[in-house]
Amino acid sequence: MINDVRQVQGVIQTLTQSSDTLFLLLGAIMVFLMHAGFAFLEVGTVRRKNQVNALVKILADFGISTIAYFFIGYWIAYGHHFFGSATELAQGNGYELVKFFFLLTFAAAIPAIVSGGVAERARFYPLLIATFFTVGVVYPFFEGIIWNGNLGLQSWFTATFGAPFHDFAGSVVVHGVGGWIALVAVKLLGMRHGRIRAGKHTNFAPSNIPFLALGAWILCVGWFGFNVMSAQTLAGISGLVAMNSLMAMAGGILASLVAGKNDPGFIHNGPLAGLVAVCAGSDLMHPFGAFITGIIAGVLFVWLFTALQNKTKIDDVLGVWPLHGVCGAWGGVAAGIFGQKVLGGIGGVSFTVQLLGTLVGIIVAVAGSFIVYGTLSKTTGLRLSEEEEFNGADLSIHRISSTNED
Repeated sequence: MINDVRQVQGVIQTLTQSSDTLFLLLGAIMVFLMHAGFAFLEVGTVRRKNQVNALVKILADFGISTIAYFFIGYWIAYGHHFFGSATELAQGNGYELVKFFFLLTFAAAIPAIVSGGVAERARFYPLLIATFFTVGVVYPFFEGIIWNGNLGLQSWFTATFGAPFHDFAGSVVVHGVGGWIALVAVKLLGMRHGRIRAGKHTNFAPSNIPFLALGAWILCVGWFGFNVMSAQTLAGISGLVAMNSLMAMAGGILASLVAGKNDPGFIHNGPLAGLVAVCAGSDLMHPFGAFITGIIAGVLFVWLFTALQNKTKIDDVLGVWPLHGVCGAWGGVAAGIFGQKVLGGIGGVSFTVQLLGTLVGIIVAVAGSFIVYGTLSKTTGLRLSEEEEFNGADLSIHRISSTNED
């Protein structure tokens, strides 16, 4: 009888492990697909002479990110390495390996975010070097602090304020960090030639709205894997996360539709702003709170992107700092607002902690980015020459254009 019970328990355990592994693998594939969304969003936004470079950067960055995260980043964040035997690695149906794949797709979003900000004038190989260090060191340093309790910050938050910093799916850990890293890189690169004419700012129109829209749609679909499957097990899956993601996306769409005055670029980035902002508190908020979070994010993106392009010397091509940096930071704070029981949330969060944790993320991102991109700027240089920029990154770097037109 005891043996029969043990056999049943073993079968159940094996089934649970297999199911969790498959669940997380599907999530990893969905988030991996989002990188195609990053690529086409950039392809549709940049000028035609830079479209090939946009595609190549995203794929090359993913390859570099995989190596950096495999050998360094995952170990820094979680204290786990993959230098054991294949037999050891395959234990538990290889769940830890699939977890690495899933979290790698998050880590690789950092250079994908940066790519959109520095587009059209950045050198290729220095960017890849920067990718290695941001994904291998800067990002996992903060990731480990928040998601693995490294350095005791989360314990201190809990002991002092009664709750840890809550970021369920990475509003701050992924998007905020990526956006603030990008801001530093964009600032160091400077404006694209031709942006200011006769003392006035000139905006370059998107080259291909259908590609831009395709990228946004791919990202929106993949985001439900990004958020829902951040539970990492079937037992932890929550329909509330899916509903809140949907409502925040809708809020971002409607806000950007109105604030952006029907501009297709704003309308297709609006849902992304809402989804960025809801990541942190998607498992806590009431759908009404998620909807308001998305609305505020959509307005923030349109307002800040317009101000950047028309009033400052910060030339953020895809608006990745407003979209990911600011909306990500807003998401961290919003979790501390709409996650409260008094506003219909589940509770268990502290507004003070959410604010402090968000500020820590920004500090780590900015400091790390200045070290990485600042060093490369002084040593290898980050920017194409004026002639190379005029000819376009496609011909200057890859020796081919996006079309075969003579």
